[in-house]
Amino acid sequence: MPSRLFEYFVVCGIGPEIQTLDGGKGFKGPGIMYMPSLLEQFPPSNPLYLPPPPQLPTCVLPAGVEFHPSGFDPKDVFTYPIKYPIVLTEGDGSKIYVSCIAFRDLVCEDIALSYRIQTNYFADKCICLVSRSPIFQVLQDALEELFILCFSLNSTSMPLWEVIAHMVSNVPLPKPGKERILFAIENRLLSVEAPPKEGLPHADISFQPLVQCLDVDNLIRLFTAVLLERRILLRSNKYALLTLVSEAICLLVYPFRWQHVYIPLLFFTGAVYIEAPTPYMMGLHSTVDTSGLTLEGVVVVDLDCNSITCSEDLPPIPEPESTFLRSEILKLLQPNVVGIDYIKINLRGMSDHYAKASNRTWGEVHDFQLRLIFLKFFALLLSGYRNFIENSANNIFNSQAFMKKRSRSTNQTVESMVMIAQFLDSQGFLDYLERYINSDEIGHNLLDKLQDATGRGQDPMTIFPSVVEPEIITISSLENRAAGEKCHYDRFPARIRNEEQEEKRKLILAVATGALDYSAEQFASSPSMLRVVDSNEDALSPRERAAERDRMVLDIQVKLQLKTAINRATFRSDMITVIDALEVSAEMYRRDPNGVPDYIQRYLLSISIWEDLRFWESYFEHLMEHSSNKMTNYVTLVTAQLVIMTTHMAGLGLPDGESWNIIESISEKNNLGYKQLIKLRGFLSYIQQLRVGYWGLSAWKSYAPSFGLPSPRSQDASVENQPQDEASGVGRSWVQSMFSRDRSIRANSFARVHKWASDTDASELPASKQKKIQSSARMLRGHSGSITALHCVTRREVWDLVGDREDAGFLISGSTDCTVKIWDPTLRGSELRETLKGHTRPIRAINSDRCKVVSGSDDQSVIVWDKQTCQLLEELKGHASSVSCVRMLSGERVLTAAHDGAVKMWDVRTDTCVATVGRCSSAVLCMEYDDSTGILAAAGRDIATNVWDIRAGRQMQKLLGHTKWIRSITMVGDIILTGSDDWTARLWSVSRGTCDAVLACHSGSILCVEYSPSDKGIITGSADGLVKIWENEEGSTVHIFDAQLISCFRSTFYSFFFYFP
Repeated sequence: MPSRLFEYFVVCGIGPEIQTLDGGKGFKGPGIMYMPSLLEQFPPSNPLYLPPPPQLPTCVLPAGVEFHPSGFDPKDVFTYPIKYPIVLTEGDGSKIYVSCIAFRDLVCEDIALSYRIQTNYFADKCICLVSRSPIFQVLQDALEELFILCFSLNSTSMPLWEVIAHMVSNVPLPKPGKERILFAIENRLLSVEAPPKEGLPHADISFQPLVQCLDVDNLIRLFTAVLLERRILLRSNKYALLTLVSEAICLLVYPFRWQHVYIPLLFFTGAVYIEAPTPYMMGLHSTVDTSGLTLEGVVVVDLDCNSITCSEDLPPIPEPESTFLRSEILKLLQPNVVGIDYIKINLRGMSDHYAKASNRTWGEVHDFQLRLIFLKFFALLLSGYRNFIENSANNIFNSQAFMKKRSRSTNQTVESMVMIAQFLDSQGFLDYLERYINSDEIGHNLLDKLQDATGRGQDPMTIFPSVVEPEIITISSLENRAAGEKCHYDRFPARIRNEEQEEKRKLILAVATGALDYSAEQFASSPSMLRVVDSNEDALSPRERAAERDRMVLDIQVKLQLKTAINRATFRSDMITVIDALEVSAEMYRRDPNGVPDYIQRYLLSISIWEDLRFWESYFEHLMEHSSNKMTNYVTLVTAQLVIMTTHMAGLGLPDGESWNIIESISEKNNLGYKQLIKLRGFLSYIQQLRVGYWGLSAWKSYAPSFGLPSPRSQDASVENQPQDEASGVGRSWVQSMFSRDRSIRANSFARVHKWASDTDASELPASKQKKIQSSARMLRGHSGSITALHCVTRREVWDLVGDREDAGFLISGSTDCTVKIWDPTLRGSELRETLKGHTRPIRAINSDRCKVVSGSDDQSVIVWDKQTCQLLEELKGHASSVSCVRMLSGERVLTAAHDGAVKMWDVRTDTCVATVGRCSSAVLCMEYDDSTGILAAAGRDIATNVWDIRAGRQMQKLLGHTKWIRSITMVGDIILTGSDDWTARLWSVSRGTCDAVLACHSGSILCVEYSPSDKGIITGSADGLVKIWENEEGSTVHIFDAQLISCFRSTFYSFFFYFP
């Protein structure tokens, strides 16, 4: 059977379980945005077909769903239906193309009745056609016909869902360059075909929006940012514009491909993801407020205002390619202006040239010419690149030799070709080389063909395949009903539900009705006593109402029987029954992921047997006995069964510490090595994050959290106390998976729900310790912006000949409000001693010594303050970008590092830069210096740790191994410890220049590292919310001891906490 052109037809909107974007349950009135749900789909759920992506409802209705007192009004343009395309990216990089029409539709009667919604109320709804082929225009045309078919004043001859089913099931995917498919919707004939594979990639979009929104200079700047793989944020007040411009600019970089996160239309509640450190291209509606987010280094493209802003300069495209690109685009866009000084006469074919150059309505010819211009640009920029492909063990392209050759041919220095150097190091260029080296396509792709044709003086059009008339395939139309049978709709119709779907819907609405009754009447009810409100309730007898109520909650009663069975089996020591019940619960969850979590949290979690080590030992023996693969290696077999147990523990909501104690005990009895223990510990941490993403924090008996975020599922917590992130967990999990460095995680991302790793789980601590921490915390308020830097004054810093000074223990903080504040924690109620003002942009680094405070800022300056008088002493200027690190040294010296890659030494007394003691190829994010030895280490975005001996004036080492930005560094003697965005920490030897250990058990960026020379212990803190302690046992193996991060500084807080022992 040939592949289908249309994967799915989907309807999204308000479902029976209403929830606000901030997590509130139920209907809260108009003017509030609600979570969209998947309402209908064709084909229905079937093991033969991949399901629609779970993030689809959140993405097709990015702002959420709003209720309205009125529907479509011809006099009000704000009520008009809108159409727009979106593109979703799967974990393996493949794309899903969706055409959407959003409109106001009547709220279903059963939902309105259950939630007490006023009759004839409308809510946002979206119908979608989903395809894996980039057929934007066909998707839009077909969807518009279906929409017109539903809401036209003339009745239709066929039921709408029959038309949809026929179209989705019978229209095949055309063979590229060989077939044209014709199919009809009612009386409209549509066609679809795909270009030959030998030509330019299929682009069923117009490039006109791109060139209309951006002038030539801004178009080239955006193109440069894409080539150099910067973080790119598109803004517009039109959904369609964001997707069309994103797709167009990605097509213009052919034969290269965008290799990073790609979300042309980001849902509104996911705006926080634009702070991600890795390259991305995202589109965000211009009404979403981003003023509280950090956009440092982000290329912000305002399509409505034709403007591009970025805190970091983009290197320009070198000559002569820059002039060529600009002039060719101008010729295409403004042919009359370009040729205004030419004589317009018919002399030897001149009139033919003028005919081609005259202004015409933008069409497919212009699209092709624009793509050809950029392909010619790459042919010119990479002239002769094939001569420098090596494909050796260490390198596949000799960039240095290519740059030297280009330098000789253009009379430009290698240092001036920054843009080309960065492009040759990009993932897009490396991906291009990997796709063509050692393949049949080498020398036959369009870039190579164009270079060869240009070298031979041939017409560039000869490289494209000749046009062949495709075979026409007609899809038979759906047979019309008998005359007189017509279908008319006042709303978009729902598909006929089967009995199971109908019962599930009734149960959800019954629960909603019962919750409203409880709120209105203050009636103490249980899940088995939910009150069902029916329009005919007054006409029913008490016995009939009781029978109706019992039928509504039958499913819940079946689930409750499991708890009873487990309790009885536990009393009889019948472990087999308990094991069966546990596995049945897991199967129930897989079948009903929406309704089961509350049931598990509410009932099964309270059973005491899950705390019993003996039960898990017997369950482990049961799994070993019934394993289907007993011939495998024993260690592998044991590890596999422990993974199954770990999954059950997380599903039940057992705290991380309890679960790990059980797993560790069984592992030791079965002689598992440290490698397996580390894998199990990492898996448990990850699966706990998934569990929190599904259900929130578990209220586990005495371990219930007494501070911090309340459990989203807590039965005692009010709706207002629920965390906002819970509402968009699926959408957030999808975006988070796109930033994952692990391709296996990304490939399976749509089957998972994964919270941001900064969420913490307070349920790991005993209640006694929680109370102690809570009572010992104080909050220091004063900043009006986010806290970005913090320094604690130690006794060592303030020691002098007299003795300890009073400022030992002071805290110094910096903020986005451009101020530095000094705090004295000993003065309760009046901790703030002084506010230092002088910077004009956010503070990024703070340090101090006995007499001075030094601060670095985004304003590219370093300010030295007198600690006693709080007066500004010196302002050190010399960096060309934001200052990221500062350090006070002995002898009135200051060491600074910045995003310009330079590390500078300053003499405070003379207000001068003594020397640039080190230079990295990209921004420096962290720095460490040993004043006793003169050893300096700096690292950052160039993913290398550079080590210099500044006294000898030489670079000692360049430590390579990390694959993403290095965020943290510490140095003790000959040991350097680094933490990175690649989720690993590395232990290095300075003298040998080697990596002695790789610590890879976090599921997020490692933001802070510490090393203890006395016991050779290592502490790592990560964005996954965990602090892990590693100990080197007998100088050989590194392993984890403990455990969960309780609290951390977050950039969105305007205050901070500190703790006393």
